[in-house]
Amino acid sequence: MIRPMLGESPISSFMVTVGLSSILVGLVELIWTADQQRLPEFLPSKPIEIGEAFVSPKIFYGFWIAVLLIVVVLLVFRFWRGGVALRATASDQAAAYSMGINVPRVFSLAWVAAAMIAGVAGIVVGSIGGISSAMGVFGLSVLVVVIFGGLDSVLGALVGGILVGLVEALTGFYLGGEYKILATFSLLVLILMVRPYGLFGTHEIERL
Repeated sequence: MIRPMLGESPISSFMVTVGLSSILVGLVELIWTADQQRLPEFLPSKPIEIGEAFVSPKIFYGFWIAVLLIVVVLLVFRFWRGGVALRATASDQAAAYSMGINVPRVFSLAWVAAAMIAGVAGIVVGSIGGISSAMGVFGLSVLVVVIFGGLDSVLGALVGGILVGLVEALTGFYLGGEYKILATFSLLVLILMVRPYGLFGTHEIERL
């Protein structure tokens, strides 16, 4: 389903994966039911004290695992030859082809790397709130993050993730958890109206 999307816009590929995820969630619930499961405890359980505040150890260590993954990804994009090929392909597939880059192989590499990162993220998130078919709801927030920050900007994804996370947390605290998704997509509509290419995305100008 993904291979025919070569050459299409990132948002088109993303929407295909959203539809595919809905199908997979249905299959998971049919095979393993929708009951929530717990992962074995593998993170330290001693509460973390920061100043006068206590932080859940799972969230604390999960945060640092995320930081480590981000640093690794940034280093790969900056110094590894495959990372440079990934950036070139994401920027302009035609230009990458002309420079001798095997674009289909780069796409395969991107999916392998994304699956590995998603696997680690799933373990961390599952250790905090349990494993269930509803874990995929995070994908909707990711759509807002990448569009808000810019589809072609790693920095934008980081900044967008922090801002969207703050908006969801504050909305859940003051208005209730049922309004978190509403606030998130209201933010998406706002950024599409003001800067449709995102905060740090490339503003492409085409001559007609």
